Amino acid sequence: MTLLAYRFALDPTPSQERALRSHAGASRCAFNWGLARVKAVMDQRGAEATYGIAGENLTPSISWSLYSLRKDWNRAKATVAPWWGECSKEAFNTGLDQLARGLKNWGEARRGKRKGKPVGFPRFKSKRRARQSVRWTTGAFRCEARHAVLPRIGRVRLHEDGARLADLVAAGAARVVAVSVRFERGRWFAAFTVEQDVRRPAAADPDAVVGVDLGVKTLAVLSTGEEIANPRHLSTALGKVRRLSRTMSRRTGPDRRTRRAPSNRWRRASAALAEAQGRVADQRRDALHKATTSLTARFGTIVVEDLHVAGMLANHRLARHVADASFAEFRRQIEYKSAWRGGRVIVADRWFASSKTCSACGTAKAKLALSERTFVCAACGLVLDRDANAARNLAEYGKQQIAGSGPETRNGRGADRQTTPGPQVAMKRQPGTRQRAQTGTVPRQRETASEAAHP
Repeated sequence: MTLLAYRFALDPTPSQERALRSHAGASRCAFNWGLARVKAVMDQRGAEATYGIAGENLTPSISWSLYSLRKDWNRAKATVAPWWGECSKEAFNTGLDQLARGLKNWGEARRGKRKGKPVGFPRFKSKRRARQSVRWTTGAFRCEARHAVLPRIGRVRLHEDGARLADLVAAGAARVVAVSVRFERGRWFAAFTVEQDVRRPAAADPDAVVGVDLGVKTLAVLSTGEEIANPRHLSTALGKVRRLSRTMSRRTGPDRRTRRAPSNRWRRASAALAEAQGRVADQRRDALHKATTSLTARFGTIVVEDLHVAGMLANHRLARHVADASFAEFRRQIEYKSAWRGGRVIVADRWFASSKTCSACGTAKAKLALSERTFVCAACGLVLDRDANAARNLAEYGKQQIAGSGPETRNGRGADRQTTPGPQVAMKRQPGTRQRAQTGTVPRQRETASEAAHP
């Protein structure tokens, strides 16, 4: 059984929209209350430690688990939120659950038990900037053909057809375990978390191995010679987005210092900007799904690179284009769609010189400028597009991994691998030096983040 999400846009009535905003506010209220309580205890214990108090004399610490936070909230909710009966209990549970997860991630990051970037301490949620959302895990919620039934909200009309999900649930092929309602881009969305047995037909060629080289100029180049064009949705819509941004900046917006409310013209301009940006995101998501579905349906094994996307985004000349290409989302979709079809995804390590290595003879270049779009091998004379050459190297890397004959490395990431020896190259001895003649073998150098992008 696999957890899937079915997401639908909602068309709530004005009274239902007010109820949804009230539930989102209740979630924020519970989150801020719990965070204030945790901070108060931590600050008190820190102050007492500076006074020389230690051991059992310190203020008792409190548990950060969802169970403990929920128990404490139930004891204090009559005083903190006398209106608590107007909202579902799941609204308050949403905020407390977010707080418990945030504190847990922060604690594990401090102790070195969490991978990735360091996680900061949770911050209070602002009424104006916080994302409005609420999640139900218990209660009478379900999806119908044209409506979403939510506890304490009622039957909210769907903007899209939900008959497919309703039929799956009615047939017993799926079970709805949770529903999340979120406000973004000027409208409400409902995402149903469904437990479903996902089965897809196997790839057309289960034994085929294809290398996929991701880039900016071309979204993906396959080792078979095919190319997947980069639609560049953001670049296409950038003129309209900039114009709408300027329009909104000229309207009378909200001001917290003077408590100025935004004008109706600012609200309309903000909604138009959100719609334009949302359309770009939807187009990008649709193109990625079509590309990844096509690849996983054709090839049994797909080989991709472990790109250093964070380093690419540090390049101000490429950052917008790299972000628009969505390399991480491409890889994520490839991995789970291949698993559905019984295929596999092989990820070449970050230090694998796919662009600098000749796909014909295996000779590696010491330098390959980003402006060189054609790979020319000095050893065997191969002339090939650099992206196609990299894709072929990735396909060969995948075949070696499948056969179990891949090069072994001492550090597990391939940084100490040596390139294939090339032809003998005589080097002239410079006067006054002790330079020796050596072979044409050049130690492999790591690719820079911009070169790995293959724009």
